[in-house]
Amino acid sequence: MTDLETPVAPTRAGPAWRRAAPALLGYAAVRALGLVALAVWSAARDKSPHTLLSARWDSLWYTRVAELGYGYEVRLPNGDVHSNLAFFPLLPWLERAVTAVTPLSYSDAGLLVSTLASLAAAWGIFAVADHVYGRRAGVCAVLLWAVLPVGIVQSMAYSESLFTALAAWSLYALLTGRWLTAGLLAALAGLTRPVGAAVVAAVWVAAIASFVRERGVPAQDGAQRWRRALAMLLAPLGAAGYVLWVGHHTGKGPLGYLDVQAGWRNGFDGGYAFARFVADKFTSFPSALAGLGLIIGVGLLIWLYVTCVRQRQPLPLLVYAGLVTALALCASSYFGSKPRLLLPAFPLLLPLALALARLRTSRSAWVLGGVAVASAAYGAFWLNGTGPP
Repeated sequence: MTDLETPVAPTRAGPAWRRAAPALLGYAAVRALGLVALAVWSAARDKSPHTLLSARWDSLWYTRVAELGYGYEVRLPNGDVHSNLAFFPLLPWLERAVTAVTPLSYSDAGLLVSTLASLAAAWGIFAVADHVYGRRAGVCAVLLWAVLPVGIVQSMAYSESLFTALAAWSLYALLTGRWLTAGLLAALAGLTRPVGAAVVAAVWVAAIASFVRERGVPAQDGAQRWRRALAMLLAPLGAAGYVLWVGHHTGKGPLGYLDVQAGWRNGFDGGYAFARFVADKFTSFPSALAGLGLIIGVGLLIWLYVTCVRQRQPLPLLVYAGLVTALALCASSYFGSKPRLLLPAFPLLLPLALALARLRTSRSAWVLGGVAVASAAYGAFWLNGTGPP
């Protein structure tokens, strides 16, 4: 039983890495399959898989920040201003640190950071699922995250893997009562992506819930209460610090970061723009199928979240997954990015992981193996085509 009073599966004694080994090996195998498929597909189209993974889209912006710092922007003919201030600094900092101690280029440093972070994320997801539902569910959760259709992003020089690793371990720290660790990791997550606010919210809600439960109860562990309060102070420092720095740097005050995002046509409109995007798909028959697929996809996400609530997932997981999903679906950003933005919402996979864990090992292996092959093929096709933006 954690201090958040959530029922958890019993954890067996033994080295943590040994307990997580099947999940990590399975994850590495799935990612290797995806990279092989990408290499074969790219060779057939005379493209470089290395370039696709490390030197396109957002990865170029991150390496530019690592190499030259902030201040670069692109002015488009329609008047939009794309500034690199939109990209949070932790990944570029790590890229710069790696290049300082190795002969790697900034782009290759990004790939190395992403590879290590994806393994850390897989381990963190296993730790959370193992703690809540047991080892088999933990392994299944990691493999489900690996075989997501956009799982190839986990192998790119993007910040999704780094953010998911920090978020997963922060949530695990919350579940096990390690408040200072949770707060520090939440602060780092806030330096990685704007959605770091979801990790901060998880820390705050968990801490407030604990304080409320203890109201009127004589304090038995004053140090624990102080650690909890300090975690609440630490958690928002990363995101708040960067946003305030951007406001100072641009001279536009505390809300300057919102202006930077507006230059990219990013904002939060409650899902209005996304709803219009889906509705526009029904103006012709071929695109109507895509619109139907989007509606089914959103419905599946809602169903998974409702199932998480019904299964009484720990409060920090529900808060985190709910906010990540809401921020992804209700943002007015480029709609092709939404599947990628949902990658960190791994608690949504726990109901499926629990269902797979209840199957025979051979049957769940066949299911995951088949999905892994399809995911590898789709990832290779997708990366050689339009995405991810």
